Amino acid sequence: MSGLKLFHTMNGNVAEVTPRLAEVEADVQHLIEAHMETMLGVRFVASEYSTGPVHGGRIDSLGLDENDAPVVVEYKRGTDAGVINQGLFYLAWLMDHRAEFGHLVRERLGAAAACRVQWSAPRLICVAGDFTRYDVHAVREHRRSIDLVRYRLYGDRLVGLETVASVTGQTAAPGTARRRRAAGTARGHLSQGAMAELAAAVDETLLGLGPDITRAENRLYRAYRRLRNFACVCPPQKSKLLVYLKADPKEISLVPGLTRDVTGLGHHGTGDLEVRLRSERDLEWARDLFRLSYAAA
Repeated sequence: MSGLKLFHTMNGNVAEVTPRLAEVEADVQHLIEAHMETMLGVRFVASEYSTGPVHGGRIDSLGLDENDAPVVVEYKRGTDAGVINQGLFYLAWLMDHRAEFGHLVRERLGAAAACRVQWSAPRLICVAGDFTRYDVHAVREHRRSIDLVRYRLYGDRLVGLETVASVTGQTAAPGTARRRRAAGTARGHLSQGAMAELAAAVDETLLGLGPDITRAENRLYRAYRRLRNFACVCPPQKSKLLVYLKADPKEISLVPGLTRDVTGLGHHGTGDLEVRLRSERDLEWARDLFRLSYAAA
């Protein structure tokens, strides 16, 4: 990992654990596919998915992220200049075969998951041994949601993932643009005044936690993520703003009226800690929880 050193301590001695690349690309793919939700925040859907005889390709991995966006994952053992273009090619194919992907999700994850698929910002995640500065520049020039993730193996038991670059794009699905504008207008009326100012302050606070944060819009909430969601902000209500965090509710002292453990309870967004904000004072109090959730992600 860039600038990161890992040491093993035992019996008062310290030894550096030397990072290494996988022997073959398939080792990285198999490891991440087996633990995709834990490592990338993406539910695994399919491996080596064929794009048919016309395109003549195979998508390394297909998945569905925490915000119900379709995800293409491409892997490379080391540095490969073609990984982004290859991934974008498959992402374009996916956008042209939405019904096929919907049937696949229904078959693998169930009808409820298939009904929630969001096509406004499909994602490409490239996992590789390293990336060049040209790769980092290239993703910032695209209007797609792209994450570049560097991996390293440490010994036989540890694996590290580092987000090198992350951008969020928005692509309105056909037939939804008018509904999206109407929803935005309705949300604007709802969030006038003090709650709108509070929502803007929350947005600034969350984005200010680190340089690796991207913001993804959903019909029901706004997600803030560093590869995985760490905060989800619902549209302002008349007197409060609900924020859901990935911080563990069992590790903090809950304050009645401000924080609530919603583990196992249905709600919009992701995260088991609900934070209710009604004023700038509440936001000041919640900053430490935001930082805790950011670190957890």
